[in-house]
Amino acid sequence: MTKGLEATRGIDRRSFIRIAAGGAALIAVPVAPVWAQAARHGKMEYGVASIDSLYSAIYVTLKQGYFAAEGLDVSYINSQSGPRSKQMLAAGQLFITTTGVNDSVALSLAGKASTVVFSLDRRVPFANILVHKDNFGPGKLQAVKDLAGKSIAVTQPQAATWLMAIYIADRAGIKDKVTVRGLGDFVTMLGAVKSKQVEATIATISMIDAAKQEGWGVPLFDVTDEKTWNETFGGDVPGVGCYVLSENIAKRAPAIQAFVNAMVKGQDWVKANSTEKIVDLIYQDYLSGFPREAVVRAVNVYKGSLWNYTNVLPKETYDRLIRIMGDGRQFSNEELKAVPYEKSVDMSFVRKARNL
Repeated sequence: MTKGLEATRGIDRRSFIRIAAGGAALIAVPVAPVWAQAARHGKMEYGVASIDSLYSAIYVTLKQGYFAAEGLDVSYINSQSGPRSKQMLAAGQLFITTTGVNDSVALSLAGKASTVVFSLDRRVPFANILVHKDNFGPGKLQAVKDLAGKSIAVTQPQAATWLMAIYIADRAGIKDKVTVRGLGDFVTMLGAVKSKQVEATIATISMIDAAKQEGWGVPLFDVTDEKTWNETFGGDVPGVGCYVLSENIAKRAPAIQAFVNAMVKGQDWVKANSTEKIVDLIYQDYLSGFPREAVVRAVNVYKGSLWNYTNVLPKETYDRLIRIMGDGRQFSNEELKAVPYEKSVDMSFVRKARNL
């Protein structure tokens, strides 16, 4: 890491490290309310691939003690990326994880069958592309196709951010003309564009907001632009979900049901409460590495159009994701025949929790 990049980061690195330090280190979970039931379903290691306002329902579930109320002793772990989470899940270091739904599919195709049991969003919220304003405009970058010969930052190769970069570039006709660089985390990706070490980055809503507020960032592709999204993706595409090893569905079904019950409560609390109240509850413990105003603005966007309030992952949106992963972008179409919706997604836990 260069000193220049370290010095130009848009989010204070020390603040971020304070909440994300230690690789996959355990993050202290707030004490559950006194009315919480005993952990009759045992311990559960739960990994989340990054730190972002996108995961507000998870932070609310932890903060409100909903896991403990359902009889679970949950250890929350910042696993830092989708590929790392997959590895930890496969190794038994995690029981459940939240990363890109495509990570669950990839894990199954690698020989360790996994199953999505809960959906957090209806549209990939981190498929934005952010560029520096100095590189934006006539004769420079005005559309995704103008990134031919340029670099796009992602977290890691094969991660959900990587897949979005590959697919959007492919749709723009520049798949083989763009360099996709894995830089590790959102903070590093943001700093790389700010310091002009890369021309673009896949970005979350929070990243775009931070860059705009500092006056240097411009979105080149925006997931909230309905027309642009539908022209590129053709409809809703799941971003992140919770998944487990398929073998554990039968082994610990009551524990998984308890987990989903708690997450449904967290999602419902987010839906029922104002943005300000959500941020007041979770900011200090989980998101203090970001400017509070940026978190408020990001939650407003997620709350308004991107979160999945049923938490059901429909077959048609899963199938759309499979098509995005196919045609040789991440896997061949033949390989993807091994992971149909019926084998890869189990919404029975959500349906039971919601009485659907």
